[in-house]
Amino acid sequence: MPSSHSKFNYPLARQVSQVDNYHGIEVKDPYRWLEDPDGEATKTWVAAENKITFGYLEQIAAREDIKVRITKLWNYEKFGIPFKEGENYFYFKNDGLQNQSVLYTLTSLDAPARVLLDPNTLSEDGTVALAGLSISNDGKFMAYGLSSSGSDWVEWKVRDVATGKDLSDHLQWVKFSGASWRKDNLGFFYSRYDEPNAATKLEDVNYFQKLYYHRLGTPQAEDTLIYHRPDQKEWGFSGRVTEDGRYLIISVWLGTDSKNLVFFQDLQAATGEVVELISEFEANYSFIDNDGSVFWFRTDLNAPRGRVIAIDINIPPAVREGKGRITEVISQRDETLEGVSLLNNQFVADYLKDARSSIKIFNLDGSFCREIELPGIGSAGGFGGKRYDTETFYSFTSFTTPPTIYRYDLVTGESRVFRQPNVDFNPDEYEIKQAFYTSKDGTQIPMFITHKKGLKLDGNNPTYLYAYGGFNVSLTPSFSISNIIWMEMGGVYAVPNLRGGGEYGEEWHQAGMKLKKQNVFDDFIAAAEWLIANKYTNTKKLAIGGGSNGGLLVGACMTQRPDLFAAALPAVGVMDMLRFHKFTIGWAWCSEYGSPENEAEFKALFAYSPLHNLQSGISYPATLITTADHDDRVVPAHSFKFAAALQAAHSGDNPVLIRIETKAGHGAGKPTSKIIEEIADKWAFLVAVLDVNVAE
Repeated sequence: MPSSHSKFNYPLARQVSQVDNYHGIEVKDPYRWLEDPDGEATKTWVAAENKITFGYLEQIAAREDIKVRITKLWNYEKFGIPFKEGENYFYFKNDGLQNQSVLYTLTSLDAPARVLLDPNTLSEDGTVALAGLSISNDGKFMAYGLSSSGSDWVEWKVRDVATGKDLSDHLQWVKFSGASWRKDNLGFFYSRYDEPNAATKLEDVNYFQKLYYHRLGTPQAEDTLIYHRPDQKEWGFSGRVTEDGRYLIISVWLGTDSKNLVFFQDLQAATGEVVELISEFEANYSFIDNDGSVFWFRTDLNAPRGRVIAIDINIPPAVREGKGRITEVISQRDETLEGVSLLNNQFVADYLKDARSSIKIFNLDGSFCREIELPGIGSAGGFGGKRYDTETFYSFTSFTTPPTIYRYDLVTGESRVFRQPNVDFNPDEYEIKQAFYTSKDGTQIPMFITHKKGLKLDGNNPTYLYAYGGFNVSLTPSFSISNIIWMEMGGVYAVPNLRGGGEYGEEWHQAGMKLKKQNVFDDFIAAAEWLIANKYTNTKKLAIGGGSNGGLLVGACMTQRPDLFAAALPAVGVMDMLRFHKFTIGWAWCSEYGSPENEAEFKALFAYSPLHNLQSGISYPATLITTADHDDRVVPAHSFKFAAALQAAHSGDNPVLIRIETKAGHGAGKPTSKIIEEIADKWAFLVAVLDVNVAE
C-alpha cells in the first residue's frame, strides 16, 4: 500500500522497531532493513522508487531537448595531459561521446599515435573503467587497474607496450592503491586487502591493508609482503619508489586525515628493513623527491598553508628528533601550497590564491625564480616529469574555458598550446565573478558566480548553489558541460569555498571538521542568503547540490533550513551520521566527522545528521536524491534510508524522489552515456520544480 499524503504515491517503506542506545540516548532506526542492498524487500522498494521517479521525469517536456543539447555539447575531443616514460609518450583521448577515454602511446609528439588500451572494448555498456595506471621506467610495460560498475575494488593486469598484449599477471582485491615500479622494471609495489566475503564485499568494512611487491610473470600468491601492521587494522600503506630507484617511500595513512607517517626501505640493502622516518601522526608529509640521502617533502608541519622541507636520513635518529631534524627549503607563503614537483632541477610549486591557481618556480636552495604566466583566472594542473626534464605539460581550465593542454619550456619559460578542444559554445557570452561574503560567525568566505552576461539582478534568476566543504578538498574553477547547459537556460551557477576544504590550508580544513562541522553548513546557508540579498535569486528559484560529503552538506542544510531552498539535489551523500563507520571505508571518515562512539562527537553528529533531523509535517524542498546500487564508497543505504524517511515526513505537494542508478558506483569511471542521462534528469527536474523558462 503506497503512502498517499501528497499527490505522489510513494512506495510503502515498512518501519521496524529497531532502537539503538548511544551514550544513554535511544535512537530509532526504522529503515534498517534498507541497509541490505541484496534483500528482496530492498530490491522491490528500489524498483518502485525508480518507477515513480522516472515516471515523473519522463513527463517533463524539456527533458529530451536538454539531453539532445548536452549530447551535442559533450561531443568534442577531450585530451589528457601527455606524460613520458622511457622513449614513449602516453596520453588519454576521448573522441567525444565514448563511454571511457582511450589510452594512446607514441614514440614522439609528432609521430602517429597507437591505441594501447581501450576500456570501451571491455564491456558492452562502458561500465568497466580504467582505475589505475603505472608505466615502467623504461616505458616497456604498463600495470593497469580495472574497476567494474563503479566499485572501489580494482583488478590489476600488466600489458606489453610494444605488442599491446597482456602478460599473465593478475592481481585481485586491490583497493585505494596505485602501483610503483622498481628501477629494474622487473616488478612493482602495490597494496591490497585480504580476499573479502564474495556475497558482502560491497558493504563489509575494509581493514588491515598490506603492502606487497609483485614480480612480473609470477602468480599473486607468490608476491612478497613488504609491510603490514597486524596491530593497526586501520593503517593503510602507499608505496612509491624514488626516481633514482634507491628507496621505497612508504606513506602510512589513517582514514582520510591528511596527517601521515613516513617509512622507507633501502632497496639496495640486503636486510629489507623498513625504517620509520616520521613515526607520529603530527602533520602531512608529501614526498617530492630525494637527492641521495636528503628527502624533500611538502608539509603543513608548523605551516598550515604548506612549505617545503628537507630531512637527511643519514643524520642519526636521535639528532633528527632534535633541532637538526628539519631544514626549511621553501617557507610558508600567503597562498596555500597544494603540490610540488621537481623538474629542470627546480621545484615547481602549485599554489592556490583565493581558490585560483598560481604556479611558482624555485631553485633547490628555495630562492624564488619566476611565476608561470597562466592564461587567466582558473585552475592549472599537471607539471609532471623527471628531475632533469626541460619540458612539461599542464592543463588550464576555468568555468568557461574547456581544459586546454599547454607545453611548457622550463628553460625559456614559454607556454604553447598543445591541444585545444573545440566546444560548441561562446565563452565570451559568460562572465565569472568572485565575491566574498560573511558567514554566521563573521568569517569571510569566497564564492565564484558564473552566468550569462547581461543578467538582470532582479531576484528572479534560477540559481544552482554547489559546494563540498570537507576532507581538505579545494573547489577551484573547472569547466563543465553540465553547468554550461544550466547557464544557457538562464541559470546562475555559484560555488562557495566553504570551511572544511583546503583552499586556505589546514586551519581552514580544521575549522569545518568534527565538532566544528556546523561551520560548513552555516557557510553554505550564508551563501544562499547572500545570493538572495544581492538580488541574484529568491527562495522559490534557489536550488542546492553536492555529492558525497557534498551530499551530506545538502542533506544537512535542507533539514536545517527547509524554508530557504526550493530544490535540493543530494548525490551519493553521507546521510546517516551514526552508522557511516560500519560500512566499507566509512570508518576512515571518523578522522573528519568524529565518531559516534565518542560522546561529545556523537552529540555533534546527531545534531546535524540528515536522516535523524527530518521532522514530520514539514514541507521540504523539492528533492531528487541520486545514488547507485554498486556504490561501495558511500553505500546506497544512506540515500535509501534518507529517501524513505523524507517521503514519510514530507507534508508538501512538491516531489521528493530518489533516482537509483544500476551498474554504477560512487562516480569514478561512470560511462558517458550514464553521465549524460543523469545530467539531463537533474536539469529537467530543476526546470520543472523551479518553473524555469527554458530559452530557445
